[in-house]
Amino acid sequence: MNLRDFLADLTSIRQRLHAMPEIGLAELETSNLIAECLSGWGLEVHRGFAKTGLVGRLQRGDSRRAIGFRADFDALPIAEETGLPYSSKNPGMMHACGHDGHTAMLLGAAWMLSQRSDLDGSVNFVFQPAEENYGGGKLMIEDGLFEAFPCDRIYAVHNLPGLSVGTFATRSGPITASVDVVKVVVHGKGGHGALPAKTTDPVVAGASIVMALQTILSRNIDAHDAAVITVGAFHAGGSSTIIPDTAVLEISMRALSPSTRRELRERVESIASMQAAAFGATTTFEWDLGYPVTINEKEATSLAEKVVVDRFGSERLLKLDTPQMFSEDFSFMLEKVPGAYFLIGNGDSAPLHSSSFDFNDELLEPGALFFHDLAIAHLQAQP
Repeated sequence: MNLRDFLADLTSIRQRLHAMPEIGLAELETSNLIAECLSGWGLEVHRGFAKTGLVGRLQRGDSRRAIGFRADFDALPIAEETGLPYSSKNPGMMHACGHDGHTAMLLGAAWMLSQRSDLDGSVNFVFQPAEENYGGGKLMIEDGLFEAFPCDRIYAVHNLPGLSVGTFATRSGPITASVDVVKVVVHGKGGHGALPAKTTDPVVAGASIVMALQTILSRNIDAHDAAVITVGAFHAGGSSTIIPDTAVLEISMRALSPSTRRELRERVESIASMQAAAFGATTTFEWDLGYPVTINEKEATSLAEKVVVDRFGSERLLKLDTPQMFSEDFSFMLEKVPGAYFLIGNGDSAPLHSSSFDFNDELLEPGALFFHDLAIAHLQAQP
């Protein structure tokens, strides 16, 4: 049986996954379905990584060569509005980022490779929870993922709306940004709105911080190095006649290199503290350090690019000039094992994280073939 004969079953698996979305670290049904598929095809199934994560291992022959593939499988807290016959059956949750499709593509590759008797080496299929919220990739690593399943290289694929259906896109070096979030609390002294001289107004200090932060990108970061700082929320007070005691700013920042990431954090703290001090206020910081920069290793990227061209033709490979500014916790795995992160076009679809988004099932075949061919290319490569 070839992949074309299995596509109807694979599509059914994808749509079944879509209908049963679960939020990070609570994906029990999803994990069980993946395990059922893998064990039914004869793969070893190892569970208990990051609570709901699991690894399917296919080992043949005597070679010690090993390759890893990762797919995320958590959903988002969004009420689905697609109206599809297989739409979410779990209120307030949906697969709005295509993780159902990522999982199905990798399951398709696992099925294909399980049919082969000529493999020599190991293929580790890493199914990861909690990409959207808890950094499930990092949690799996902390639970001993790569000690239990060493990989020479590891790869992942994510769908991308707006890119033509089935086109692969990537680049060597940074491909997605880091992300960090900080809550800045400006502490002043509240009072009557008619007597501002008897107060220390945290709203004015906070407003000054917002404006001063804009100079980080224009005056501290190299003009050739992209970065983003966003003040997404500013909370203070509740009445026009009362000056509050505190103001709260919620800030996110993204960078494309570890050094710029560090500099953004340092400059945000420095500027916020000094701006507040200029008004007689003080600041406290609550940091949520998120995902690192996702950095593709050159040789691993080149091998996967060749796989795309050999299977689909050069017209199906887009070499990106610049990285994407969204973030991805596959970055944690690439800090431990060389590899690459690829994008695959979802076509003219609703955007990611939209209540009307749906993964394009036309991607199941090229996605599965990509992983299959990449496993063969790596295992058969000369040491």
